[in-house]
Amino acid sequence: MAVNFNTVTEMLVMAQRNLSHDEWDYINGAAESETSLRRNRQALDSLAFRPRILRDVRNIDLSTKLVGAPLTMPVVLAPIGGLQRMTKGAANDVDSAAAACGVMNFISTVTDPSIEEVAANSPHNKVYQIYVRGDDQWIRKLVRRIMDAKYWGIAITVDSAFYGNRERLHPSLIATRRVAARDWQKGVTWDTVKLIQDMIGDTPLFIKGVMTAEDAALCVQHKVNSVYISNHGGRQLDHVLGNIETLSEVVAAVDGKADVVIDGGFVRGTDVVKALALGAKAVGIGRLQAWALGAGGAEGLIACLENLRTEIITTMGLVGVKNIGELNPSYITKATPVRHPHEHSAFPHLPADRLL
Repeated sequence: MAVNFNTVTEMLVMAQRNLSHDEWDYINGAAESETSLRRNRQALDSLAFRPRILRDVRNIDLSTKLVGAPLTMPVVLAPIGGLQRMTKGAANDVDSAAAACGVMNFISTVTDPSIEEVAANSPHNKVYQIYVRGDDQWIRKLVRRIMDAKYWGIAITVDSAFYGNRERLHPSLIATRRVAARDWQKGVTWDTVKLIQDMIGDTPLFIKGVMTAEDAALCVQHKVNSVYISNHGGRQLDHVLGNIETLSEVVAAVDGKADVVIDGGFVRGTDVVKALALGAKAVGIGRLQAWALGAGGAEGLIACLENLRTEIITTMGLVGVKNIGELNPSYITKATPVRHPHEHSAFPHLPADRLL
C-alpha cells in the first residue's frame, strides 16, 4: 500500500477508506455496551500533567529495557490476532515494522503466517502470545515449536475464558470466532502456567490480562517476569475499570519484582508518558497498530511508530524530563475530561463524516 500521512488523524481517514465495513467495526468495536472500551479512554483523559520548567531537555532519551531486553522507546506492539490479517503480510508486516523501529512485537496464536515463518522474518526480540486451544499435550507441542523457533519470550493471555459479546460485529463474524477450540481457554489456571514454565526455563514469561493487585501479587509469587495489564481493549468483560486506573495498584503489588506492561486505549504520546510516570515499563498499542496496518501495512505502521516517537519526545520535553528514569507519579494529577470518550475521541480533528 502507498502511504502518505503526516498525522494520526490522516492515518485514520486512510484506514477507514481502505478497510471493509466489517474490518472497521472489528477494529473499533468492543463488548456489549462498550463501557470498558470508553473507560480506557476516559481514564487516560482523567489524568493531567504537572510540568516542571527551566530544565535542559535538549537531548531526550527514550531508550529503556523490558525484562532486560533493549527497546529504542517504551512501546510494544500488542498481540492483535486476526486484526493483523488485514494486510497481505499479516504478522510479518508487524514484525518488520517492529524490527525497523527497535521495539518488541507480540505474535498471537490466532494470526498468520506460521510460528516459524514469523520467527525467520527478522532476528530481533519478539514474544509469542498463547491462546490455549487444546489439552496439555497440545500446549507442550506448541511450546516446543515456540522454543525451537527461538522466540525471545512467551505470553499467556488469561482474560479469555469466554468470548466477549461483541455486539457491533455482524452475527456471522461472531459465529466464526466462537469455535469449539476456544473452550480449552476456560480451563487455564496457574497449573497451566507451571506447565509452560517447566518447559521454557529462563525464557521471559508474561501474563497478559491482569487487572488487580491481587492477581499481580500472584504473578510475582509464581515467578512471572512481566505483568501485562489489559482488558483486551474492552472486548472481553464489559464494565471494568479503565486500564490505567489499575496501574498504580499493580505497580505497588509487584514491588519491582516484575516489569509492568499496559495496553488499552493508548493512542497518543501523552498517553504513553502518563503510564510511564505511574510505573509502567512499556505500553502496548493495539487499535493504533491496527489502524496503521489498515492505512498502509508495514510502511504505515513504521510511519505510525515514528509519529508516536515524536509525540513522546515532545511530551517528555514539555513535562521537563530528558529520560524515562526521571518520570514518576509527581508529574501526574487527576483532572476532569473535556470530551465524551470513545475510540476516536483522542482525534477531535477527524472530518465529521469520519466520526462514529
